[in-house]
Amino acid sequence: MNVSEMCSLKGKVAIITGGGRGIGKFIATGLAEAGANLVIGSRKVQNCEQVAGELSKLGVKTLAVKCDMGVEADIAALVDAAMKEFGTIDILVNNAGITWGSPTLEFPLDKWDKIFAVNVRGVWILTQKAANIMKDNGGGKIINISSIFGSRGSIEEGHPAVAYNSSKAAVEVLTKNLAVKLARYNIFVNAIAPGFFRTDMMEYVFKPEMKPILDLTLAQIPLVRYGEEEHIKGLAVFLASRASDFITGAVIPVDGGLSAK
Repeated sequence: MNVSEMCSLKGKVAIITGGGRGIGKFIATGLAEAGANLVIGSRKVQNCEQVAGELSKLGVKTLAVKCDMGVEADIAALVDAAMKEFGTIDILVNNAGITWGSPTLEFPLDKWDKIFAVNVRGVWILTQKAANIMKDNGGGKIINISSIFGSRGSIEEGHPAVAYNSSKAAVEVLTKNLAVKLARYNIFVNAIAPGFFRTDMMEYVFKPEMKPILDLTLAQIPLVRYGEEEHIKGLAVFLASRASDFITGAVIPVDGGLSAK
């Protein structure tokens, strides 16, 4: 098998949560470019519909589904929609996530619970449902999206979001645990830990008045630049394809070298 065959996702079916914007959209684009049919879910279905329409022009089939990862019924409906449309699930990308900023000593419990409901509980519920389908079909690929903050602390002034780091740490250990437990079913479970990427959600950092903070952030990154679409979608395709068939339980940073310091 040559490299192009190993990296091809032609005919595969992938669910991407949070695929209507940001890193989720980047990954959805990469999977579509490699030939995968897509089920794109998020709370804002209009964003999903727009991305689905754009990517269908690549010759793949796409489906947009409204899904709040904090609502179990929405997760079940997402899986049901995928199965009704395509009859299988080969790839799952758990990308959707939320955060909340507040001083640590005043952090509200309801926001802590909401973050864990979406970032951890929702990931587990969807993963369990998809993994049962993958098991019956002989295997599959699961990619969890963590963060560089999933393995470190962050200063209060720059990142007052104590629950977020903790939730992503849980995702990373869940990744490793499931990699061990699901290996017998030929299900591969890996995680990507992005660093600072330029997405629509981060555009506020690029306002002129934020330049001192942006300069300080970039100065900490060895490559002295932020991530773009092409810096993550290739890795996602690799982890979703046969090219990564001896890799499971890995948490791979994509951060310009920041985690190496």
